Amino acid sequence: MSAGFQRARRPEQIEARRRAILAAARELLAERPVADISLRELACHVGLAKSNVIRYFDSREAIFLEVLDSAWTAWLDELEEALGEAGPAEPGFAREERVAGTIAATLTGRRVLCELLSSMAPVLERNIPVEFARSFRRRAAANTERLGELVRVRVPELPVDAARHFARGVVVLLSGSWPAAHPTAAVAAVEPGDAPVFALAEGLTNLLAGLVARGR
Repeated sequence: MSAGFQRARRPEQIEARRRAILAAARELLAERPVADISLRELACHVGLAKSNVIRYFDSREAIFLEVLDSAWTAWLDELEEALGEAGPAEPGFAREERVAGTIAATLTGRRVLCELLSSMAPVLERNIPVEFARSFRRRAAANTERLGELVRVRVPELPVDAARHFARGVVVLLSGSWPAAHPTAAVAAVEPGDAPVFALAEGLTNLLAGLVARGR
């Protein structure tokens, strides 16, 4: 146990301790990938023992999923402003290309969000209890629903179900393209210059335009 550690007992103390742990996780994520951050290192960064960190979160993965949830909602706020108001129809699929390009551009500017989203299903959701999984998936579904609605308002030809499909597709395309475009140092050394380009905008444009075309 860390010297001077005092267990948080009142609700406001517990919440303050949780906020401190999440702040430490964000600070470490700003420096290196989530895969390189251990629970021990996170605990040391916040000045607690590992066992004390687990008092406030179910696991290391649960901590980073909480960071993901807040980063996800913050990105949606940014995206809503970046998309602007819904405009008139445009020739061809120009509107779909613009909307998809805006989504990709705002995501690309948020490295931590992209990394956590790409790690969500294959890594972070592998070590969480059922109750936390239920809570997190409920919030993830709400974020996905909001993204679909943001797109549908600006591309009204898109049916509601297709908008949901597109929103889920954003996560799927990002999850595959982000790690491939950001290889480890060992892979980059073996194949310098051969890493795939992070072509998220193109993939999202094709998906959105295809869903609109199918709905006509």
